[in-house]
Amino acid sequence: MAYDEFTAERIRRHFLARKANFYEKKMFSGLCFMVEDKMCCGVHFDKNKQTDLLMARIGEEAYTMAITQKGCHPMDFTGRPMKGYVFVTPDGYDLDTDLESWLDLCLTFNPQAKASKKRMKKA
Repeated sequence: MAYDEFTAERIRRHFLARKANFYEKKMFSGLCFMVEDKMCCGVHFDKNKQTDLLMARIGEEAYTMAITQKGCHPMDFTGRPMKGYVFVTPDGYDLDTDLESWLDLCLTFNPQAKASKKRMKKA
């Protein structure tokens, strides 16, 4: 099953309204939104749990407060949670105000986030 296109459209509308410099990139069995060439957030379908997830890069400072919010869980692909990233289940972002709050946390952290190193293309 693919990621939730409706949630992806909600994210697009929010980023356009905030005049964020973003583009989309398919990854992690979903769609990632890159802001200023840095991973910001995304939508992902978890095959094990059979649910859609919002992936949010919010930084370590906001993490401790965020992890207590409804539907928020550590982002864990490999058995080790990724620092500064969370997954949010649909009950944590169904309302527009909830989704906007998560996306604003992502956009607030984005200027401090480090961009990944560009890979050299093989000839």
